[in-house]
Amino acid sequence: MAKDFETMEDSNRSSNPSIHDLSDPARRRVLQGGLGLLSGGLLASLGGCASPGSEGGPLLGFKSVPLSSADAIQVPEGYASQVLMPWGEPVGIAGAMPAFKPDASNSGAEQELQMGMHHDGLHYYALDGARRGLLVMNHEYVDNGLLFADGEKTWNADKVRKAQAAHGVSVTEITQQADGQWQAVRPSRHARRFTAATPMAVQGPAAGHALMKTAADPAGRRVLGTLNNCASGKTPWGTYLTGEENWAYYFALDGDPDNAHHKRWGLRKGKGTRWHEHDERFDAGKHPNEPNRFGWIVEIDPFDPASTPVKRTAVGRAAHEGATVALTKDGRAVVYSGEDARFEYLYKFVSKERMKPGGGAANATLLDEGVLHVARFDADGRGRWLPLVHGQGPLTAANGFADQGEVVIKARQASDALGATKLDRPEWVALDQNTREVYCALTNNSRRGGDKDPGTDAANPRANNTMGHVLRWKEAGDFDGETFEWTHFVLAGDPANERAEAKGNVRGDIFGCPDGLWVDARGVLWIGTDMSSSVMGKGEFARLGNNMLLAADPRSGEVRRFLTGPVGCEITGSTMTPDGRTLFINIQHPGETPSEISDPANPMRFSRWPDGVGRPRSATVVIRKRDGGVIGT
Repeated sequence: MAKDFETMEDSNRSSNPSIHDLSDPARRRVLQGGLGLLSGGLLASLGGCASPGSEGGPLLGFKSVPLSSADAIQVPEGYASQVLMPWGEPVGIAGAMPAFKPDASNSGAEQELQMGMHHDGLHYYALDGARRGLLVMNHEYVDNGLLFADGEKTWNADKVRKAQAAHGVSVTEITQQADGQWQAVRPSRHARRFTAATPMAVQGPAAGHALMKTAADPAGRRVLGTLNNCASGKTPWGTYLTGEENWAYYFALDGDPDNAHHKRWGLRKGKGTRWHEHDERFDAGKHPNEPNRFGWIVEIDPFDPASTPVKRTAVGRAAHEGATVALTKDGRAVVYSGEDARFEYLYKFVSKERMKPGGGAANATLLDEGVLHVARFDADGRGRWLPLVHGQGPLTAANGFADQGEVVIKARQASDALGATKLDRPEWVALDQNTREVYCALTNNSRRGGDKDPGTDAANPRANNTMGHVLRWKEAGDFDGETFEWTHFVLAGDPANERAEAKGNVRGDIFGCPDGLWVDARGVLWIGTDMSSSVMGKGEFARLGNNMLLAADPRSGEVRRFLTGPVGCEITGSTMTPDGRTLFINIQHPGETPSEISDPANPMRFSRWPDGVGRPRSATVVIRKRDGGVIGT
């Protein structure tokens, strides 16, 4: 939501150093000496972390696809693609499977039983190995110009209900047919929809906190809904984690515009989705604690159709892009999460208890107790995880943190106080289980190097960082380590650009704005891009075409373009079946307009994907090798 460079949240007014402030003058000479220094000297400085080794055959065995501006999916030679479960398809709840109406006239009640809008993070959960499983995915936000036949020309309670129902998470059952094609299993006992109105539990240190209590929920332990669900994580115990990202945009604020807490989280007078006109809880002036009930990581058990989603407050409140889970050698859970906002932070949570056998039910409280940390990146290529623990350092009642519940609710303010490093929209985090390296995509920051933030250096050497980059680090010891070593994996860009900061240092196929990241079992780093429709094909992005999915070899740094998407879309949510022979990705907001809101009178102006005749619809794309081989080889 709000992906264009000018409207992304920028609410961090702390004096904390940005990542570009961290290097000494010698390392600031990177641009003068060439960006190649980053891929040479800095990568080498990490030793074993920088390169998993050169043994073994090549990871990338496909021929790159060319750049494209076509309204179509393009995959490499020898591969086939298939569209699955677009917005509006029934998820498969028995006795309740309303068909999608091409004129957008489905009601709110019908949308509650259908796939949501703007597919995002997803994961595959095996029921029968690689042939049958559950596909669980996020639905980030909505385009009212597509969702409703007349857009916002009229506005009523059912439109609010439908918009809320098009958010959240879907669980669908899918199976592979004898011919290799995949299809939904309908009906299915596992099929579920979670929306912005679904009852959810609150657990962890913020449960029952005074800042979580509302008139509708005086106990502060039950919340209605999840929204702006962006990236996702799959836990080792078999559950699904979804991040609540740009939730601040949903609230109207017509009351006190000087509320410092609201301001720090991006709430401003005049914002909102008009939901408050028929659902008063989204009026933050009247219900100032309601925003505190969003911005959490939500855990869902896809295998238990009767389970209640839980907001895990110990993992901290943020504009969560997602949650990526690792296990320490002794079995404790480590959850990494970034905030997709300018100058915000990167977090790590380490559980107190160890994972137990028995799946989600056996680990129902695993993420409720532990230590939340925020990252500080130091100038010498090292970093430190700073604990957000009440009573330690500045996190005291005298400084506005009465208890641990208030620390996690005000995680941004706590991170400000600790001196964490401000980053350029830290988004998806990916983990390589084989090398134990961790990656984070920093999509861009067009305000980098402005009046509020003038410097550049080796750690973030580009003012007006339109192209973005990918960080890589390795913890000292285990995943719960207090320190780490870090570098850049790649600076995105196009060497044909005149401005040095936009050239990048890509070894292989050029790209901009890395967003979705995922490492497969072979160690390939998959990178989905999210160039805004407001800049695609213009200026520094003139040669980059549509958004794309790339595969990178972490050993050599080589990047190859694997897929290009239709006009206006974002590529997101990569996952595979356990045998590595089926890749699932999500195509989000095909046909997105530069303003991000479609003209309801002409909804097919920019795209008719995927069916070629009707309004554009986000959908999952299934990709297989025609010879049945492993993806990417």
